[in-house]
Amino acid sequence: MSDSTPPTSSPYEPIQPMSPSDEKLWSTLIHVGGIFFAFIPALIGYLVFKDRGPFVRAHTRTALNFQITMAIGYFLGVVLSVAFIGLLLILAVAVVVVIFSIVAAIAANNGQAYKYPLTFEFIK
Repeated sequence: MSDSTPPTSSPYEPIQPMSPSDEKLWSTLIHVGGIFFAFIPALIGYLVFKDRGPFVRAHTRTALNFQITMAIGYFLGVVLSVAFIGLLLILAVAVVVVIFSIVAAIAANNGQAYKYPLTFEFIK
């Protein structure tokens, strides 16, 4: 006969916090990834790393909010591309994404908090 008592510990490991250098690294990569892949790196980073540390949570949340806002800008540019102004809006959004993502990546790499301008806060 076997003993039918349940194990005393949980089969799931608790979530381990990241080291500060890992938090800075992932925050930097998520900001840079937004230049090439829009909101996808920020979304994946937020879902995977939001419980791993306050620094990486803050940076992934702000990057996700920024990228969602810029996706709305791209969409409006596509809609307005019937008129010439839509193409200018798409170009302006692309320039804003590159510049602010680089600034945010530098701030994250230096261990500083960063809040994107021109951003609606969808994720709180």
